[in-house]
Amino acid sequence: MRLQKYLAQAGVASRRRAEEMIRAGRVRVNGKIVAAMGFQVEAGQDKVTVDGRAVAATEKKVYILLYKPPGYVTTVHDPQGRPRVMDLVRDIPARLYPVGRLDYNTAGLLLLTNDGELTLRLTHPRYQVPRTYRALVRGIPDINTITHLRRGVKLEDGPAAPTRVDLRQIYQGNALIELTLKEGRNREVRRMLAAVGHPVMRLQRVQFAFLTLAGLKPGQYRHLTGDEVARLYRLVGLR
Repeated sequence: MRLQKYLAQAGVASRRRAEEMIRAGRVRVNGKIVAAMGFQVEAGQDKVTVDGRAVAATEKKVYILLYKPPGYVTTVHDPQGRPRVMDLVRDIPARLYPVGRLDYNTAGLLLLTNDGELTLRLTHPRYQVPRTYRALVRGIPDINTITHLRRGVKLEDGPAAPTRVDLRQIYQGNALIELTLKEGRNREVRRMLAAVGHPVMRLQRVQFAFLTLAGLKPGQYRHLTGDEVARLYRLVGLR
């Protein structure tokens, strides 16, 4: 099979992310760096490594729901040496990768897994997986602003339109807004709210698909149940 597919099936990363690793020269086959996207490997015959670590296509799949605290990056490697979400799951004996990202200062629900194919579908805009956020914003948006958000906001990388926007509460002249989106563009919620004149002061993702943070405190995690994994598979059209 193609090298990027092998890496995805091994749970290293989604195919798209695996292609980036290959281009960066991080992948070796039988000791040699491979940079060609169409390179073929044979499971059980070829030795594949990423960053010097052996990759096996038969790795057991692991699915973790983490309550990410603010002040952690969702990258596997951080050149600046900042705390990583991977530091919070060090006791899991598997090579896990985040399903999408949350900003350094954003808290909330983050999935971690070594299931590359599921990761690809959960993060791809085609599958429209809903994500719900609660944002404490500066000032109190009026009805026209809420309507503007619901109809969509023009951003530099294209229009962004939540599927739901609700003004939940008011705190000392500021407001708590809940939004649901079906795509995961970089800093999308923060950019949308800044564009309508209400910059985010605090942001939390409270739901991903049907999953919530119920029972967890910041920094804690749990394994998904078999039923939850099956529901995620059905949601994105996988068996």
